[in-house]
Amino acid sequence: MPELSVDAEHLRTSVVIPVKDDAPLLARCLEALAAQTVPPDEVIVVDNGSTDDSAAMALAAGARVIPCPVPGIPAAASAGYDAARGALVLRLDADCVPAPTWVAEVRDAFSSAEQVAAFTGRAHFTDGPRALRAPLALLYLGTYAAMTGVALGHLPLFGSNLAFRRSAWDQVKGDVHREDAEVHDDLDLAFHLGDAFTIARLPGSSMGMSMRPLTQGAFGRRVRRGFRSVMMHWPEDFPPRRWRRVVARRRLVARHRRATLVRTSARIAA
Repeated sequence: MPELSVDAEHLRTSVVIPVKDDAPLLARCLEALAAQTVPPDEVIVVDNGSTDDSAAMALAAGARVIPCPVPGIPAAASAGYDAARGALVLRLDADCVPAPTWVAEVRDAFSSAEQVAAFTGRAHFTDGPRALRAPLALLYLGTYAAMTGVALGHLPLFGSNLAFRRSAWDQVKGDVHREDAEVHDDLDLAFHLGDAFTIARLPGSSMGMSMRPLTQGAFGRRVRRGFRSVMMHWPEDFPPRRWRRVVARRRLVARHRRATLVRTSARIAA
């Protein structure tokens, strides 16, 4: 069973934000990160070939800027994960507005669940028609979770609000399809992390995000990338085959946990 790092600095955090030509929304996101009750140990902005002042603005805000000349979110996100110095890697997008407690909630979640490799959280829309924000967010995220959950056999990852252990990334980073710009990067990451590790739901606050994934053709593009990401993992990850592996891994994890509890109880009794 793959091992997860839980060393003395296992709560150090790196926030990764891929960006391309999104300076105004990125500035809002960085302001929200600066207002965290528990500040991240570093903020990494991956500049994916911006022609606006996204990189300069990020530097001025104190972020660490990593250039990524390979086009596409998969390459940019992976470059940020590779560069992360923290043991916990937190991911959100430039159009996101985290609650002030986001980093603290992520740290607490990992601290209380050492067997979990990745957490995925909720989100809500911060713009668009006010009356439609809640129902559209529920429809958008619910459909994504339902459709991808069938393909994965477990929770998917949502790129606007996710976090994982750096030690888990180190074990799958050679397998993700980072140079394919038409891959749905968080779904691809879920295929690889979920095959070996446990993914859980992040408790706590919801992530604010723009409604633009549903506008300007973005929704259709995401659907195409999602189908592509599922199909490219077949036949190895064809659902019945993958489900059997996931169930077998869960049973192994459960046996390992029970054995650990027995050993701990025996030491205490002695």
